[in-house]
Amino acid sequence: MGLASFESVLLLGDRRMADSWEILKLLADQTRVRLLTLLAREELSVAELQEIMNMGQSRISSHLGLLRQGELLQDRREGKKTFYAWNKGFESEGRALLAAACDAVANTAQIIEDAANLKRVLEKRKRRAEEYFNSVAGRLGKHYCPGRNWEGIGHLLLQLTPPLTIADLGAGEGLISQLLARRAKQVICVDNSPKMVEFGTALAKKNEFTNLEYKLGDIESVPLQDGSVDLALLSQALHHAPHPQQAVTEAFRILKPGGQLVVIDLLEHQFEKARELYADEWLGFSENKLYQFLKEAGFKGIEVKVVARESEPPHFETVVASGFKHESRA
Repeated sequence: MGLASFESVLLLGDRRMADSWEILKLLADQTRVRLLTLLAREELSVAELQEIMNMGQSRISSHLGLLRQGELLQDRREGKKTFYAWNKGFESEGRALLAAACDAVANTAQIIEDAANLKRVLEKRKRRAEEYFNSVAGRLGKHYCPGRNWEGIGHLLLQLTPPLTIADLGAGEGLISQLLARRAKQVICVDNSPKMVEFGTALAKKNEFTNLEYKLGDIESVPLQDGSVDLALLSQALHHAPHPQQAVTEAFRILKPGGQLVVIDLLEHQFEKARELYADEWLGFSENKLYQFLKEAGFKGIEVKVVARESEPPHFETVVASGFKHESRA
């Protein structure tokens, strides 16, 4: 940001000028600028920030508290973890100051090292989920998986009207797709686990499904063309996505006009061990959050409802959300 632009931020009247001075005070610390630079790129937990910055928890929490108090950051509780990110509601002039501070140190050795550590931490996130699914490839349908129950699956299947071209996103072994392929025009399973894709492909061949295809890919960057499918499914996959909104937006992109997205997932819960046991990124979603995901992506005619509750602790509940891609997003 040039000097003239910087001065214009500071000359916006007494109230905003006072806000700007407070922001400048917060930015007059190397650790806080490092934190802001990292959180501009990715929402991170305190533990992840400790690993990236090689710094103690109390020191990081102290600086995060000051930035949160100054409304530069927002936090989100997910079970026992707290995640931090830039405050999306922060006024544009204040965000310009933050961006200017981050840009000013972008090429320093410390920030470059932080960026490399961030990349490693994010890769570790991805590997943790991939290792879990690789380890259970071929056995997933035989072992307990939270939210995977025939009552919930039955509600999902009731949404379907064959023959359709269907994309099963985050398909795993493709348990549902194996059923859909019996009547669908074409089913394309997308999963980021090579072992899952390998096993599913072999199973499809064994069952002689010529209309069932498996593709290696990420649900946040689906390897399918725009407007190429009639129905997109996200069955117990969204809570594994680092950025669930992006996954829903990708589903919107690949749908034809008039196409439908159906999401079946866990209702928001507090079973923290799900992160370790099932490589979950998110502890489910509230009905309101799923509605917001679909609305933000551009879906119309959105419906969200809880359809099942497990009898055994921790009593996972299953929620189904659906929406349609109209001719226009207007």
